Amino acid sequence: MNAHEIDYILHGDDMQCVEIELDPNESVVAEAGGMMMMEDGIDMETIFGDGDNNQKGFLGKLVGAGKRVITGESLFMTVFTNTARVGKKSVSFAAPYPGKIIPVDLSEQGGKVICQKDSFLCAAKGVSIGIDFQKKLGTGFFGGEGFIMQKLEGDGLAFLHAGGTIIRRDLQPGEKLRIDTGCLVALSKEVDYNIEYVGKIKSAFFGGEGLFFATVQGPGTVWVQTLPFSRLADRVIASAPSSGGDSRGEGSILGGLGRLLD
Repeated sequence: MNAHEIDYILHGDDMQCVEIELDPNESVVAEAGGMMMMEDGIDMETIFGDGDNNQKGFLGKLVGAGKRVITGESLFMTVFTNTARVGKKSVSFAAPYPGKIIPVDLSEQGGKVICQKDSFLCAAKGVSIGIDFQKKLGTGFFGGEGFIMQKLEGDGLAFLHAGGTIIRRDLQPGEKLRIDTGCLVALSKEVDYNIEYVGKIKSAFFGGEGLFFATVQGPGTVWVQTLPFSRLADRVIASAPSSGGDSRGEGSILGGLGRLLD
């Protein structure tokens, strides 16, 4: 294997963390700020790029870092290595908001998985984290994630995070699924991904589901989330009190009347 072979344990239900067990000299790479705790014997190092073992020289690292900037990520990532001479050591990474952590074995997915931006949490060292351009114009403009998505390549374990509950669907050849554009988390490289208009003007403008669906067609695997972060953020902002204070909260006797007057 090109990537390091790591073991892991998932903890929790709604606010999960993943505990990575590393043998001596094994490493895991993660986004900056994702680490929750680590045992004595784990060495932490900030690197330029994505930690891909195949990157050669400064130019290769510069290209890897540039790809990360395009997807909105930091130039740097953090590598955690077990530097102890004997025994396993562990490092844990926490989910950034309520949801599930998805372990994906890239060797079982043909060596490549395409996922939404900001979903990557950590991976075995040797996994390449790059960008994937959507070649279809409609998919780029209306696919929820734009023209650029994250691309994970290699033969090791990678961990994604998404909101709510995660549903994995293994599509048969020709099987088609319509998904809300914000709910699609990741798909294997064989899946045909496109955008489809909802079809009816009344449904498009008053149905609350938007103008377009993401359509995926097998064979391949897709992962779908029940609570996109954008939807969660919209609800939080809508429920936040105004800067001047608000006495019409859920526990207030004026709650219903206040909302009616608004």
